Amino acid sequence: MCTKAISTFTAFTLLLMLCSFVPSYSSDGKKQAHQIVDRIVYNKKKHSITLSWSAFGASGNYVITRGGSRLAADFVQVGSTSRLTFTDNKPNTDKYENYYKITRDSITIIVSLEKQIFGSNMYFYDRKYENAGTARNEINAHFSSIGLGGPNGEWTTKRQAYYFKANVDGQTYDVGGSGSASSAAANAIELGFYSHIGGLGKVPSAVKLGAVFTRPHLSGGANATCTFWRSMENVTVMRDFSWTVSQSTSARRMQIESTSKYISDIGNSNFWGSGGFIADANYTSSRPNWGGQQQWYTRNTVFPSGEGAMGGSYNMVWQGCVNAPKADNANSPVPATPVIREKPFLFIDSDGEYKVFVPAWQKDRAGLSWSETDMGKGKVQDLLTEWYVTKEGDTDVEINKALKAGKNIFFTPGHYSLNAPIQVNRKEAILLGAGIASVTLEPTEKNTWGCIYADDKDGIIIAGLLMDSFNSTTYQIRIGNEGAKADHAANPILLSDITCRVGGVQSKNIQIHASMQINSNNVVGDHFWLWRADHGSQRGGDARWVRDRCKNGLIVTGNDVTLYALFAEHYQEYEVLWLGERGRTYFLQNEPPYDAPNQASWSSQGGRVPGYAAFKVANTVKEHHSIGMGSYAVFTGTDGNVNKKNGFEIPNSPNVILEKMCTTRFAGPGNILNVINGTGGSTATGVNRVASYNNGTGTQPYDETFDLPNKTSYPAYIVMEK
Repeated sequence: MCTKAISTFTAFTLLLMLCSFVPSYSSDGKKQAHQIVDRIVYNKKKHSITLSWSAFGASGNYVITRGGSRLAADFVQVGSTSRLTFTDNKPNTDKYENYYKITRDSITIIVSLEKQIFGSNMYFYDRKYENAGTARNEINAHFSSIGLGGPNGEWTTKRQAYYFKANVDGQTYDVGGSGSASSAAANAIELGFYSHIGGLGKVPSAVKLGAVFTRPHLSGGANATCTFWRSMENVTVMRDFSWTVSQSTSARRMQIESTSKYISDIGNSNFWGSGGFIADANYTSSRPNWGGQQQWYTRNTVFPSGEGAMGGSYNMVWQGCVNAPKADNANSPVPATPVIREKPFLFIDSDGEYKVFVPAWQKDRAGLSWSETDMGKGKVQDLLTEWYVTKEGDTDVEINKALKAGKNIFFTPGHYSLNAPIQVNRKEAILLGAGIASVTLEPTEKNTWGCIYADDKDGIIIAGLLMDSFNSTTYQIRIGNEGAKADHAANPILLSDITCRVGGVQSKNIQIHASMQINSNNVVGDHFWLWRADHGSQRGGDARWVRDRCKNGLIVTGNDVTLYALFAEHYQEYEVLWLGERGRTYFLQNEPPYDAPNQASWSSQGGRVPGYAAFKVANTVKEHHSIGMGSYAVFTGTDGNVNKKNGFEIPNSPNVILEKMCTTRFAGPGNILNVINGTGGSTATGVNRVASYNNGTGTQPYDETFDLPNKTSYPAYIVMEK
């Protein structure tokens, strides 16, 4: 979390208390003693659908009604039977447009192919059969009824994704309304924690929503610094898109026809957030305003004409954007995105089947990957034949078996407990999560190695997943074995919308070496939040320092690694440690650990340097270039005498360059004493900026040997393919 300076330290302390007021971690819900097992089979040759189910109710026939969607306005009776099976010989033409309610006594179950494929945490909407406000009303009911609207939502294990089928005959999903999305009159969809909205059309204009709002829950509804973990993609927002968010929030492949502001206009003062990320989006009528946001990364987005600033306080990076703000202290326009592959997404193809679109790699791109009529370059994969669709309850056993069989993995929303790492060990394998699906080392203690291991293979994609650890582990996610040497320039590895979370919820002490290590060459990272939690259900301050242990957020040993939108916070040593050559990072947001108890426990380079730099390029590196770097001092769980010498540290080398660096202090007595290599000034004087540092006059850091994970970390039963 990143927090904006407010008038007093007391107010900031109150914020931390509000963020921390959550119950002890527990699983959401319990399985019913008797579970009704249902099944549905589609006979393509006969175009018939057969239902079967286990017995329920006390007496009488089972009555079967059918609707075109789960929430269809009309269900018609198609049969009645005393048996536990029924065949519908005249279903609706599209096999997925057949939802059956089976009722006996006062009990009703719903059976459909979509439910059977995707489970119960994915919700599908079809305007052909539903009223305009049906989807909006259900999503908002979820927001208000299951904890997603309040601070408790931060730690729930509930996950959900809301998918909208393409509009037909000029219909939309807009219930109507006016004004800013945060107002009652707007009738906006409110999207809560661990929730995802996706359009099932080929292009964003195929699904039209009204207004969308993400409601902050702190400080009277004006503070969005804990509004995490939600996403949207492949839809059009017709009226107002008020994306009032902070870290681990993703808006992609969107058309935004109107927007009032990015930050909430509810509450009584001081609207602020710590976001965020948007990419591949098209604003058609008005330039948005990020007012109140501390920083933001925007990629390959088109804005209406103009070059004026669009809000934001410290670090705004605009990469490959059309009509971006002109460069100034806070704004860093970058003309093109050097290498990018957009995140894969689920859609329904012209043949009525579920597919996954895997976009192609592009180089030096400005603007969108799609148009009004063209979904862009890429490959289409059939979901049912080329993918394994997980459901909550699947473990590493089922997932690794499917990967070994050549399947890609679509994670439906859920909380997946692992006894061993997910092993991505073949070329072009894909892991794709929906609804902020989490892969978690919980509740057993057999897996002490990590959540995901990816081998050194071409074209691997890992996207839309949260890595969590309730046990000690070496890594949370590791890309390529130590010493990986393969050249993936023709088909890089993509990591997209990745969150790693350390601490905050588990009851015991955990020890982790690194949240993420990238050993492979030619890896592209497109939006990370690597977070050692600064608040949660357990005690903070000094107690957190010895209880939630993690040295590094990210270690990069591979060459030619390019990262976009890197958020890394609160780790206990170098938060980003770069050892590979020709690395590039476009945008960094960082806060140091709040909770270092004293300077002696938080000093680097053999105890000679106070604190650890947020972004460290090792002295051995000969070539590196990064831009748009922010590190913000918040030292609150300390003895009052903890400082950090440098926000950033790099070798004084002619081909190692950092541009547009910013440091300031948000709260607490401690300071970042220099921006980079002993230059740029202390946060005791306010905001400090260094436009560029390259082979400068500052002091080069001491040479040092870094403590890195090694092969002894591997579990014996995991075999790395060569």
